[in-house]
Amino acid sequence: MDLVYFAVVVSVLIFVHELGHFVWAKVFGVKVLMFSIGFGPKIVRFRGKETEYCIGLLPLGGFVKMLEENRQEPVLPEDKSRTFEAQPLYKRTIIVLAGPAMSLLFPVLLYVSVFAGESDFSPPTVGIVLEGHAAAGKLQPGDRVLEVDGVHITTFAELQRTVRKNPGRELKLKVFRDNQHVEISVTPDERIEERALGIMDRVGSIGVGPHRPSAVVGISDTGSPAYRAGLRTFDLITEVRGQPVGTYADLGRLLNENHGETVPVTYLRPTRVAAALGSLGDLYVFESGLAALTPESTGDGLKDRTGMELADLYIADVDSDSPGQRAGLRPGDRIISVDDVEVSNWLMVEQLVQARTGQGHTITWLRNDERMSATIQLQRRGFADQESVSTTRPTLGARNWAPRVPEQTVWRPSLLRYALPSALDETMDVIRFIVVGISQIAKGELSLSTIGGPITVYDVIVQERKKGASYLLWAMAVISINLGLINLLPIPALDGGHLCFLGIEALLRKPVPLRIREVASLFGLVVLVVVMALAVKNDVEKRWNIIAAQAQELVG
Repeated sequence: MDLVYFAVVVSVLIFVHELGHFVWAKVFGVKVLMFSIGFGPKIVRFRGKETEYCIGLLPLGGFVKMLEENRQEPVLPEDKSRTFEAQPLYKRTIIVLAGPAMSLLFPVLLYVSVFAGESDFSPPTVGIVLEGHAAAGKLQPGDRVLEVDGVHITTFAELQRTVRKNPGRELKLKVFRDNQHVEISVTPDERIEERALGIMDRVGSIGVGPHRPSAVVGISDTGSPAYRAGLRTFDLITEVRGQPVGTYADLGRLLNENHGETVPVTYLRPTRVAAALGSLGDLYVFESGLAALTPESTGDGLKDRTGMELADLYIADVDSDSPGQRAGLRPGDRIISVDDVEVSNWLMVEQLVQARTGQGHTITWLRNDERMSATIQLQRRGFADQESVSTTRPTLGARNWAPRVPEQTVWRPSLLRYALPSALDETMDVIRFIVVGISQIAKGELSLSTIGGPITVYDVIVQERKKGASYLLWAMAVISINLGLINLLPIPALDGGHLCFLGIEALLRKPVPLRIREVASLFGLVVLVVVMALAVKNDVEKRWNIIAAQAQELVG
């Protein structure tokens, strides 16, 4: 069954590519002798009015054979004007370019279908505002953004997309707050985002996130009212004096008006169960509890009066043998600063530790009223981006736990407002990524071992199909873009080579001699065979390494 999916997917992508050549040849009146998908023995063959349509056994290529394209077919006098060579230069260029163009445009349709399948979106309601960012002091948790520069939006994804695309440019927001409309101007901060292959994106950020934080508290002062009442870090507060607490803001609202009166506080405490489910892994279960909390009668804010704060900066888990563990970080520690910069949220911690790659970072934290500090040399850990390409980034090996309360979802915006722009952006991102990868291979900056062949394509299709239809469509889009860009390489026998010949013809005002084209095409074919052999070699080595690793695990 996997082979069938592989054959169908590859055949569809090749069909789309060759259809571009075929359609434009027909539009310009060029006689097409054969339209073939696949190589080897023909398993399907039928003849139309003047074109023979074939499907080969091996779905690894295809071609459109036009009259006099290789000067091996006899040309009748009435067909002289219908040969490929008889067409004006611009028409021949369009016919050759149409194949790669279709391979690059088809992914837009695939991505549109993927994005159109997304139905539930977070509303454009501000859940959290990060200190030190553009939105601080302007937007508030609970604000609902209705318009950006006069354009109506209905989802947080639309707000995020507009902000990312406009670093350093003032945006005018129409916000619904306290039952009235408020006009706010905010200028997104410019942030450099590092992606795979060293690609740097310049994006905008205003420091807001969807969904308000839940009432998970952190307590660092052992002498505080909350600690004395029996509350601990990572307790999830569910009720105060019988009134339900949904978010951290609800907790603050219910306690801020308290003037030293003892109130019952109900909470859930996550308790670790090691080696649960037959030692499959560790689990956390919630144990309920009740505390009698007596806030201070004076003080500014929830932390001053109770000792409780949002648990965002508290470490929930530390990887064994990670840089964080070796430096002494433990669950329950509260991060205070990174490189002497005081942090206000966990995102700020991540941004600071990733800001200077290859250098140590001085991290300061609090543990049971004791201030501790260490210089940590981070490790680079591998990740896979949405193009399934591995990249690395420095990691601390420590994580926080700050769950959020999801807002009620809204229906997706229209296809023209969301799916189509998202599809175009994604297609351009993948094109840029592949172009950078090809250029780095050509310069020797990227190893030839990264070149994949049919086995890699097969593995990708099989893996993504198992995840679901949308993942398969995503993989098809990436493979189609690869097909289109590779065919544009200036190698004779590829579309890019033909375009080079047409470009030379435009400069010299006469066609490149047939003998030169034949020799160049033969040379190009040899190059393609060598590259394909290298790709298959890489595929086999990767597969062998996987099998060897699995065998070693079984033996060990």
